[in-house]
Amino acid sequence: MKLPRRNFLHLAAGAAALPAVSRVAWAQAYPSRPVRIVVPTATGSTADILVRLMGQWLSERLGQPFVVENRPGGGTNIGTEAVVRASADGYTVLWAASPNAINATLYDKLNFNFIRDIAPVASVTRGPFVMLVNPSFSAKTVPEFIAYARTHPGMINFASGGTGYASHLAGELFKVMTGVKMVHVPYRGQAPAMTDLLSGQVQVMFDPVVSSIAHIRSGKLRAIAVTTMTRLDSLPDIPTLGEFLPGFEASVWFGIGAPKNTPTEIVDRLNKEINAGLTDPKIKARLADLGSAPLVGSASDFGKLIADETEKWGNVIRALNIKAE
Repeated sequence: MKLPRRNFLHLAAGAAALPAVSRVAWAQAYPSRPVRIVVPTATGSTADILVRLMGQWLSERLGQPFVVENRPGGGTNIGTEAVVRASADGYTVLWAASPNAINATLYDKLNFNFIRDIAPVASVTRGPFVMLVNPSFSAKTVPEFIAYARTHPGMINFASGGTGYASHLAGELFKVMTGVKMVHVPYRGQAPAMTDLLSGQVQVMFDPVVSSIAHIRSGKLRAIAVTTMTRLDSLPDIPTLGEFLPGFEASVWFGIGAPKNTPTEIVDRLNKEINAGLTDPKIKARLADLGSAPLVGSASDFGKLIADETEKWGNVIRALNIKAE
């Protein structure tokens, strides 16, 4: 049977539209089963606190559990690689963070390229580190700290969650910009480093506000500066390091990534719902209480942040010849 030309064109147009229609329908049906959010750090970390807040929002919003799965190890590389190797169907996503940008330069050989292999979905938060000292330490301000460090070179121990951690690099940037000599003491994570700072075994530490704000408010630790360009609403009396060291900025950020080739429709759906959460008054208030700011934006905005941070910390790592241990 020979079809009239007009009927043939209608059928051809309909057939061409089917893939687009099916993709949209698939995205609208997403998720139809639980979604894993892989967190490449241990439970109780800053990342863990924030991901559970966002995971609960997404679960309630999309009607399927967003299950947090902690996969620590390898400086976040183990959990990140697990997502790189996962199916690109939107059912395994990554809780991405500052270490992902740092590790691109810190490690000579990785089994993946973060910018190439992880699709940015949405940024979630960005917040400062806070420069903390044990209350027994004599310096109460940044100028006093710098003066003490210059007259006691190599006598101050500064703790971090490990070599190459963002907290380590914030301290190294401080050393470079002030010319002071401090001894870096790396730990296996921020939690044991915090334990020794609280007990006075080390004198100073740069820690995300999210995990340290309770100790600051209780008086167990003294905050002498935050590392973003502006002061925090949650700690309005604490100055920024930039007030004493113009141009100093170091922050920790978090967001959601997915395996490359994850359908654009699913990326867009997740981005939309995450941004909705970041404008919800309850979540905004909770983030503010934790000293973290919501970071609303498109997937491409998040991709630019990752690229910029990779370049910034790559320059620091190369200049100081920092190597992963």
